[in-house]
Amino acid sequence: MSFLATILLSALPPMAGWAVHVRWLGARLDTARRDPLTGLVTRDGFTRRATALLKDPRAVVLLADVDRFKHINDTHGHAAGDALLKATADRLARHVGPSGVAGRLGGDEFAAVVIDDHGTVGDLLAVLHGVLARPVDGQDPAVCTSVSLGWVRAADFPGDDLSGLLRRADEAMYAAKQGRAGMRRAGLGRLFATVAGRRSGRTGARADAPVVGVAA
Repeated sequence: MSFLATILLSALPPMAGWAVHVRWLGARLDTARRDPLTGLVTRDGFTRRATALLKDPRAVVLLADVDRFKHINDTHGHAAGDALLKATADRLARHVGPSGVAGRLGGDEFAAVVIDDHGTVGDLLAVLHGVLARPVDGQDPAVCTSVSLGWVRAADFPGDDLSGLLRRADEAMYAAKQGRAGMRRAGLGRLFATVAGRRSGRTGARADAPVVGVAA
């Protein structure tokens, strides 16, 4: 056996051990980026994947908020609330599919980015809105609620990064919640709402409020 072959053979066990260690670290990192309750990626993991997806001009940013979630927790208990969050996450992930990303931003708030291949995302989200309102399997039928959705096409606001698009989607979602409309799109039309958004702390209409249009 040559000297070089001997060196290579002696290096194999450490290399194999290092490969196993790298895989283990990767699995730990993936676990750390996933919400333990729903299995969706957390804010950090969502930001990484969503930012990459936004390079596609067909990208659509969605924000979803469970309606009356505190009431569910207070009336039926936290186990029922957790089951509702888990079901919401599963249904959202199923509709987003492998080409997009869905994440839990915290509490009862979820976000997603989807690629609108056929220009039919409005129809997809209308179906999703109905699916999210279904009772949770195996739970008391009374433990159900609706989900308010706000969404925005990235191409409508090419100067916005992920943070800006999420803000617009949030304001559309909150307008939908206030108006009990279920779903709204942040777009190019103008909607005169008394509440423009919650994250910015605004409580009344402002001339510089982001444009919000009804879902199309």
